Amino acid sequence: MPEETGLGGLLAVGADLSPDRLLTAYRHGIFPWYSEPQPILWWSPDPRMVLEIERLRITRSLAKTIRRVAMDKAWDVRIDSAFEHVIMCCKNTRREGQSGTWITDAIVDGYVALHRLGYAHSFEAWHDDQLVGGGYGIAIGRMFYGESMFALETDASKIAFVALVEFLHRNDVPMIDCQQNTRHLASFGAREISRIEFTARVKELTQQQGPTQWPSRLSLHETARFVDTVYRSRQS
Repeated sequence: MPEETGLGGLLAVGADLSPDRLLTAYRHGIFPWYSEPQPILWWSPDPRMVLEIERLRITRSLAKTIRRVAMDKAWDVRIDSAFEHVIMCCKNTRREGQSGTWITDAIVDGYVALHRLGYAHSFEAWHDDQLVGGGYGIAIGRMFYGESMFALETDASKIAFVALVEFLHRNDVPMIDCQQNTRHLASFGAREISRIEFTARVKELTQQQGPTQWPSRLSLHETARFVDTVYRSRQS
């Protein structure tokens, strides 16, 4: 929750979470983050954590895991097959250092509305036809904004996330907004940039044509090949 992380960059208080307001906010590098009973708080941190896809790092152990699940027919990565289930799993996941959740009922309603309009997407790891990890975010033009992830099995959210990154790379989406600095994101190669740089890039990327069609599934074989390319390039 905001008061527990020390995140700076609070810009505004109040208003609503209508699709138009959310889209306007994201196009200006602003996102809502608050916990009940607070009013809606709108943030634009400085610096901003981002993952530039060309800087993606994959650990040896994760590369090995993705190669293994790519050969296992029990594993599957899907897109948007269970968006509301995913956001509720993110809402109900308890995280170290947090006594509650910032994914309020109003947040759920707002992002489900964005999903129905084609802007919010879930990326999902399924094992034996059970949802075991994933996350959701917002896509506007050539920009993707990561929101939250969860895992019910080891590395499940990482598998889904790397499959998403491969899809974004293939569709010329160069950057994922990670909002704030965490060790987990840094392990993937995410870094901090200034708010000025971030908002300039967001203004440019959101005005450009992004993916026109999101598939129902992402190939783990393609993900494994992508991981091998990334892993080899980081070792050279």
